[in-house]
Amino acid sequence: MKITFCGAAHEVTGSCHYIETNKKKILFDCGMFQGGDFNESKNEDAFLFNPKEIDAVIVSHAHLDHTGRIPKLIKEGYAGPIYGTDGTLELARLVWKDAYHIMSYDNKKFNRPILYNEQDIQKTIHLSKPIKYHETIDLGDGVTVVLRDAGHIFGSSFIELYADGKKIGFSGDIGNVHVPILKATEPIDTLFDLLICESTYGDKIHKLEKMRKQILLEYIKEGFTRGGTVFMPAFSLERTQEILYMLDELSDEDYTLPKFPIFLDSPLAIDAMPTYEKYTDYYNAIALEKYKKGDDFFDFPQLTITRSVEESKKINTIKGPKMIIAGAGMMNGGRILHHAHRYLSDPKSTLIIVGYQAQNTLGRRLHEGAKKVKVFGDSIHVKCTIKAISALSAHGDQKKLMDWIGSGNEIPKKIYFVHGEPHVATELAHRVQNTYHVETFIPEIGTVIEV
Repeated sequence: MKITFCGAAHEVTGSCHYIETNKKKILFDCGMFQGGDFNESKNEDAFLFNPKEIDAVIVSHAHLDHTGRIPKLIKEGYAGPIYGTDGTLELARLVWKDAYHIMSYDNKKFNRPILYNEQDIQKTIHLSKPIKYHETIDLGDGVTVVLRDAGHIFGSSFIELYADGKKIGFSGDIGNVHVPILKATEPIDTLFDLLICESTYGDKIHKLEKMRKQILLEYIKEGFTRGGTVFMPAFSLERTQEILYMLDELSDEDYTLPKFPIFLDSPLAIDAMPTYEKYTDYYNAIALEKYKKGDDFFDFPQLTITRSVEESKKINTIKGPKMIIAGAGMMNGGRILHHAHRYLSDPKSTLIIVGYQAQNTLGRRLHEGAKKVKVFGDSIHVKCTIKAISALSAHGDQKKLMDWIGSGNEIPKKIYFVHGEPHVATELAHRVQNTYHVETFIPEIGTVIEV
């Protein structure tokens, strides 16, 4: 068996790993590279394999950097099945359509490329084959796949592949601890000959989960006191829903959430709500109990949904303090850019960053303290207050990743760390090696290994 690392190696985005067994050719994920632009130029490059030769695509979860190039794969000749959980594939449809909408907008406004069209997306949806957690999928010739709950976003999985007498694991993205809505990440229950493992926060420890809601409230109250707009770039799948869940709690409990208008200005997040309401078997015990009692934890009196462009524009006419939650999460596209253009220069306003910011994105530059940035080609002097809450990340931190790797009866024989910046992946690899006495590696794009 051979594995070729075709994305998210020495970087976080662009997840794509090519597995060649004796009889089958399989992809784990086929995600979009993300950086300064929504659609990075690397996404136009030729695949490191022939799409027509692939037998199956296995999707870990719906995020754009794990699914965003699958319609491009179909456009270039792939015609086989795309496997993922029901929730993953249902959300992925929305991701592909949203990505096409943003690429079309960028094409008209900035002459940037479009990776695929609506017909490619329809073909991709037709090829999608939803499966359940723990269901064994027979790909033929003795190759089987099982998905287990990764606890990262709705329907997210880590993958177990059995072929040629070997067991290969792929973490996808491993979720944070004690998050709202979702169940905990399942432990590893088999001995992997090789594990491909994410390392996004492999050098960091998140703040205690008990502090998340209190920190969020503190930053919102500070922003309200300043009298400006509190605006938050949030990934439309999971992060936005978790924030709404916490805001719903804060509005019910005696936490003195400021009584000001809160806007959800993310079409993708809005469109995803029916999926979250449909697959209640993904809920953890607390969320399920609330649901059974009739608590709509994605809605509360202060919240206004702004689906259309016209409704989004009307937000600017609201005087006084307000809060806006908008995509994209790394500020490299979407409606958040319009709010950034308007409010970054306002000393009364507050930007709250709640997720990982890839290199070269606007979110990353602001997180690192840039005093002047470009938005829609205009130079903006950054005068607003900027806050960050890493504890709200949907990714597990170093401790969570370490605990998950050690959660089985036996440690994987070899571990290849991907989905992390080089220094981050290296620190995690050294720590895992010293703790578990296992071989660890940091592959580059194009690295080919034998299993």
